[in-house]
Amino acid sequence: MPNTHFPKLLSSQIAFDIARTILDGFDKHYHLFRISSQQAKQFFETGDWKAAQIAARERIQFYDTRVRECVRTLEDDYDENDLTDEVWREVKLHYMGLLIDHLRPELAETFFNTVCTKLLNRNYFHNDFIFVRPATSTEYIERDDTPPTYRVYYPATDGLNYTIKRIVTNFQLNTPFEDLDRDVAVVEARLREHFGREKLEPNHQIQVLANLFYRNKSAYIIGKGINGNREYPFVIPLMHKRKNELVLDTILFDVMQITVLFSFTRAYFMVDMEVPSAYVQFIRSILPKKPRSEIYTMIGLQKHGKNLFYRDFLHHLKYSSDRIEAAPGIRGLVMLVFALPSFPYVFKLIKDSFPPPKETTRALIKEKYLLVKNHDRVGRMADTLEYSDVAFPRSRFSEELLEEIRQYAPSMLEVNDEEVVIKHLYIERRMTPLNIWLTEAEQRGDMQAMEQGVLEYGNAIKDLVSANIFPGDMLYKNFGVTRHGRVVFYDYDEIEYITDCTFRKIPLPRNEEDEMSAEPWYPIAKNDVFPEQFGTFLLGNQKVKEFFMKHHADLLTAEYWQGRKLRIVEGKVDDVFPYPQDVRFINKELAQQK
Repeated sequence: MPNTHFPKLLSSQIAFDIARTILDGFDKHYHLFRISSQQAKQFFETGDWKAAQIAARERIQFYDTRVRECVRTLEDDYDENDLTDEVWREVKLHYMGLLIDHLRPELAETFFNTVCTKLLNRNYFHNDFIFVRPATSTEYIERDDTPPTYRVYYPATDGLNYTIKRIVTNFQLNTPFEDLDRDVAVVEARLREHFGREKLEPNHQIQVLANLFYRNKSAYIIGKGINGNREYPFVIPLMHKRKNELVLDTILFDVMQITVLFSFTRAYFMVDMEVPSAYVQFIRSILPKKPRSEIYTMIGLQKHGKNLFYRDFLHHLKYSSDRIEAAPGIRGLVMLVFALPSFPYVFKLIKDSFPPPKETTRALIKEKYLLVKNHDRVGRMADTLEYSDVAFPRSRFSEELLEEIRQYAPSMLEVNDEEVVIKHLYIERRMTPLNIWLTEAEQRGDMQAMEQGVLEYGNAIKDLVSANIFPGDMLYKNFGVTRHGRVVFYDYDEIEYITDCTFRKIPLPRNEEDEMSAEPWYPIAKNDVFPEQFGTFLLGNQKVKEFFMKHHADLLTAEYWQGRKLRIVEGKVDDVFPYPQDVRFINKELAQQK
C-alpha cells in the first residue's frame, strides 16, 4: 500500500530551496574537509607536527560550524508559518532527488538529519521527515571522472621488489628517504616470509588505497595482496627517521594489529577521499569484523559514524530482550553509568549535583569531554559519542535504575508509558574496569596477568603524559582493559593539560610540629601536583606495589613529570606507535645490516 503521507506531485518551491540550501551547506563542509585532509601531506613532508595537530583539531569542528550556518540561514530566510508538515515532507523528497549521482550521499543524508533535528521537535524524528533509514545506495557510485579509490599492481609481471618501490613512490612525497632500497628489501623479505611456500598465481595482485592515511607523526600505506581466492591485508607505516628523511618503519600483516590501528582510542586519520564509502568498503574487506560506523569515525567522518552507530543500536534493541541495568564497578561521584548487557557499550550521564570533594559543574565536565574528542588520544583515551534526547523503550528499564536516575539526574530524565528519554548522554565502548581486572587476576593467582595490568597502567599514564594530558584522578577504577588487553583511561572530569600543572616535591618539615601535623605545612596552589603522594592511594596492595615499583617507580618522582613537561613546553612531539616495538624494522633487520 502506498504511503499516503507523501504528495503525489512535488510542488513546493520553498521545499526545493530548503533542500538545496542544506545540500549546499554539506558540500561546503566536505570541500573544506578535503582541503584540510590534503594539507596533512604537506605537514608530514615538512615534519610540521604542531600544524598537523592544530589542523586535526580544527577539522573536527568543521561539521558543527557548517550545521550552525545552515540552521541560521534557514531560520533567517523562512517564516515558520510557511514550514508546514507537507513542506517538510517535500524537503526530504527533493533532497533525495538532489542526491542522484552524488558521490557522498550517505554523508549528505546525515548532514540533512543534523540540520533538521535542530529545527524540528522529536515528533518529526521518523522516516517521513528525516533519514531514519538510508535512501541512497553507496554501492558502485564511483564515476568515470573520479580517480580510482585504489591502485592495482602485478608483482608477477614487474617483480616484487620493483612493485613495492612503485607503491611507495607513487604517493609522490616531497621528502627523500634515508635508504628506500634498503627498506624495500626488508619489506620484500617480510612479504615472501608471509606468503611462505604458497605458490603465487599468475593473476597475483596487490591493491593499495590511492591516498596515504596520516596521523600523529606517521603516514600509512593500506593495502592487501590477492592470490587466487586468498587475501592478505597489510599496512606499511612511514616515519621521519631524522629531519627531512623518511623510512618504512615496518609492515603489519596481523589483523589484530591492523584492527588496533583503527581503534576507538586513537585520533582520527587525515585522508583525502573523493568517495568515502569506497574507502570504507576497502577497509571492511581487510577488517570484516570492524563495524562501518567505527571505520567512518576513524577516517574523520565521525558524525556519520555516530549516525550509523545509532541505527545499529536501534536494530539491536529490536532483536534483543535483556534489560538496561547499572554498569558494574564502583559508583562515581560525577557520572551515572548503565548498560545493556548484550550490547558492548556503556551509557554515561552527568549527575545534577556533585558531593564533596568534587568541585565542578555540568558545563565544565562537558568541556573536558570535548577536550578529549579534539585531542590526540594516543591509544589511551576512549572516544565517546555524545547524544541528546535519546529514547529507550520503557519496558527495558528496571525501576531500580529509573529511581537512581530520578535521584541523581532528574533534569536529564523524561518518562512516559512507552519511552524513557535521556536528554544528554555519552556512549562509550565497554571495558573491564582495571580495579576489577586486577582483583580477579589476583584471585585466580595469575601473577603474570596482574603484572601485565600494572605495566599497561603505567604505560597508559606515560602515553597520556606524552600527549600533554594529566589524568587527574589516577585511581584504577578510572581505567579500563580493552579486549586487546590494553589499558585505557575513560574518566575525564578531572583531566588537565600537563603544561597547566606544577609538579612539586613535598618540602621537608621545618620542625617536629610540621612532621606531626595532620594538615600540610606548606602552601598548595590549585594545580599543584605532588607525585610522591600517588603511592598512598595506588599501592595499598602489596603485589601491585611490587609490580609498579619494578616498572614505573619514576611516576612517583616530581623529576619525571617535570622533565616530561619541559619537553612539551619546548615543542617536542613524541612518536606514538600503534603497534608493538618488536615488529619495527629498526629493531630487527635494519639493525642487523649496520
